[in-house]
Amino acid sequence: MTESASPALSAVAQVARPRDTALVLAGGNALGAYHAGGYEMLQARGIQPGWIAGASIGAVTAAIIAGNAPEHRVERLRQFWDEATQHTAPSATERLKPRQVYNGLHALMTLAWGRPTIFRHRLPGLWSALPWVPNDVALFDHSPLLDTLVRLVDFGRLNRGDIRVTIGCVDITTGEEVYVDTAHQTIRPEHILASTAIIPAFAPVEVDGRLLCDAGYTNNLPLDPIFAAEPARDLLCIAFDLFGLHAPRPASLDAVLERANDLIFASAGRRAIAGLEREYALRQKLDPHGPAVALLHLVYQAEADQLAAKSFDFSPSSIRDRWQAGSRDAGRCADWLARRIPGDLRFTYAKL
Repeated sequence: MTESASPALSAVAQVARPRDTALVLAGGNALGAYHAGGYEMLQARGIQPGWIAGASIGAVTAAIIAGNAPEHRVERLRQFWDEATQHTAPSATERLKPRQVYNGLHALMTLAWGRPTIFRHRLPGLWSALPWVPNDVALFDHSPLLDTLVRLVDFGRLNRGDIRVTIGCVDITTGEEVYVDTAHQTIRPEHILASTAIIPAFAPVEVDGRLLCDAGYTNNLPLDPIFAAEPARDLLCIAFDLFGLHAPRPASLDAVLERANDLIFASAGRRAIAGLEREYALRQKLDPHGPAVALLHLVYQAEADQLAAKSFDFSPSSIRDRWQAGSRDAGRCADWLARRIPGDLRFTYAKL
């Protein structure tokens, strides 16, 4: 659902009642540069969250934002992505097939050598598949991310509560979703590490007696914590999704694999949004004057040059393109808010 309004209307036309703002940041490894570009634009347009829920790379982004002073947040995000990028030659051409080869080679380079500030190879890792090699539970060691988090995030500031932060994980032994929230607990670097532990690429992380891993397979877009209780006042929720449900018909094996990944990681978000629409239709009937929610859903749309291994593509041009896409889509989000005329609906959903 997308509302229309006169372009002459400005931000004055937004909801006049007090409103809270939340960000929800999905997982997706190298696709997470989309979050960074989106946050940069929101900050430039004066939209600041009071609550961020994140999973996987979304948890990393949330920690960098909440763990730094406002004037340093974009700088720290740029530092993270500059260090994560494979600094090879920029893409020499924008033609589709050469660009696909370029992106694929960078994904292979990542899988072959890792990213020094995020993960490295693990032994025995893949070799444990051989019958005479000891068992292992992951391909890569992502403990280098701990050092990166400690350098770029002030966890004292993060836990002071200037911005509420919720990190999503899964208990690998029970399948239960686990949320660590600064409103109730202290978030430590190992919580972020656990949220990024997508199995079998990365090993689950034991935290306080529980073995935790990435929530990507079960709930990659963690809307649930934001809407677990009815908000006390009007709420604007901006959700940055890294995998989309809609794409052209696949015409190659790689395209089929890419669609399989997209469907796995995007489907839980669709079900959550459908549930919210049903819930708020009932709330509308019971209490039409209660707090109103606007859920703006921004979805990264991968270009045709992106491959099934896109979440491991840290090439300069792909990171740049994702950052720019996040900035562009967040700009559309800010424009939508500026044009919006408050109505009587308690729930408004817009996919931008």
